[in-house]
Amino acid sequence: MRDLVRSDCRLSIKMMADQLGLNRETVRLVLIEDLGMRKICAKMVPRLLTDDQKQRRVDACQDILQQLEANPELLNNVITGDESWFFRYDPETKRQSLQWKTPASPRPKKARMSKSKVKTMLIVFFDHRGIVHLEFVPEGTTVNQHFYKEVLTRLIARLRRSRRDLWESKRWFLHHDNAPAHAAISIQQFLAQKQLPVLSHPPYSPDLAQCDFWLFPKVKAVVKGTHFESVQDIQARVTDIMRDLKEDDFKGCFRAWQGRMQRCIQLGGEYFKGETR
Repeated sequence: MRDLVRSDCRLSIKMMADQLGLNRETVRLVLIEDLGMRKICAKMVPRLLTDDQKQRRVDACQDILQQLEANPELLNNVITGDESWFFRYDPETKRQSLQWKTPASPRPKKARMSKSKVKTMLIVFFDHRGIVHLEFVPEGTTVNQHFYKEVLTRLIARLRRSRRDLWESKRWFLHHDNAPAHAAISIQQFLAQKQLPVLSHPPYSPDLAQCDFWLFPKVKAVVKGTHFESVQDIQARVTDIMRDLKEDDFKGCFRAWQGRMQRCIQLGGEYFKGETR
């Protein structure tokens, strides 16, 4: 029976019973009690990584951690950023809809709903002290290399005002992912002209991007289930949530980032979930 399961691990008990000429209960007992097997759902990951992609994740993490070992202040000089959609209505998660009830009360019901088509895109950059720059993409605008260069120009201007120490010392690093707009040749040339060093980020690695594993999920958890009247209301609420985050929250994010890089190396570049603080 073990060989049959190995040949097709998705076979149902009924299908195996039919092929083996046994009853279903016998097959179930052999699988669970004798072989110690159980049927589980597949783990959903952003992408099925090749060995080369896993190694690139490990190499990128090792490179940053080596720089951090040589310069313990490195994390204090990193400004990271990304963009994400926020919706007029984003259904709350099943866990968020949990309610207390007595054994006698009926199970609560809720209509299944989907995200609204009305949405707005946020671009945000932050460091270990807090938000450095945020802006919402104008409706109808595509975040391509030309627009992203304008965003970086505004980020630099904002940095000059709000992080004067980093600006004057010229010791800050930019960290962003490998989205087409971020990785374009024109953007690389722009950053080189501005003499802005960039910390490499491995492709297909949201679990190693501070915005993806911390900031965006944290903000979206607050607005999920809220019906906003307009795009302006979405933008105002999201901005308020971000402004309310404390410096310790951001410091914790960067500590978690360091732990996640160490975890990635330990797992040979495999994806992982959960907090690493």
